Amino acid sequence: MPTVLSTKILEPHQKQLLLNAGMSLVEYNAIKIEFKDFDPGKKFIKNAIITSKNTAKAILRKNLIIENCFCVGEKTAAFLKEKKYNITEIADYGTALATIITKNYSDENFSFFCGDKRREELPSILKENTINVEEIQVYKTTLNPKKFQQEFDGVLFFSPSGVKSFFSKNKIKNSTAFCIGTTTASEARKFTENIVIATKPSIENVIVQVVKKIPTP
Repeated sequence: MPTVLSTKILEPHQKQLLLNAGMSLVEYNAIKIEFKDFDPGKKFIKNAIITSKNTAKAILRKNLIIENCFCVGEKTAAFLKEKKYNITEIADYGTALATIITKNYSDENFSFFCGDKRREELPSILKENTINVEEIQVYKTTLNPKKFQQEFDGVLFFSPSGVKSFFSKNKIKNSTAFCIGTTTASEARKFTENIVIATKPSIENVIVQVVKKIPTP
């Protein structure tokens, strides 16, 4: 039976997709998230850039009123929509969202809510196009490394930080690294060439690729 390692504790329905495909699963959280006690200086935000579900959760803790949410990822957008927030734009990647904002909202001001390990691309594109963006850090990411003695058929990665955490204690020999997106894959490429990238940046799609690529008896 093939065994895969997830660098994030999966939801029950996500685990089931792997188990139903005849795979054995080992899982742990390769990173830890700690929410910051941030102060945006105001209760009402006109335009908020929200790039992850962790960011969305941090915002909810502060009960902020947001007129327009600009989201990276359908899961982030769906989570906020559930909480009655208005979703103005959704893109799969930060660069794609920055391009949409540059093209259609260049006269607006933005509050960019993010973690301390956020990528440079999105804010850089906005600043290059002289779009006014205020950055507000709402959570901190720390690595949670763990050493594994066994070799896995596949390792599932969901962020560049998760990649760094895993490879700080482990190596990959014949395993395939299954990555949620191109930025995660870029980090994984520093350690292995054996990489599969999800066709859509979602946990479910990473699992779909695992089931497709790893043969089961």
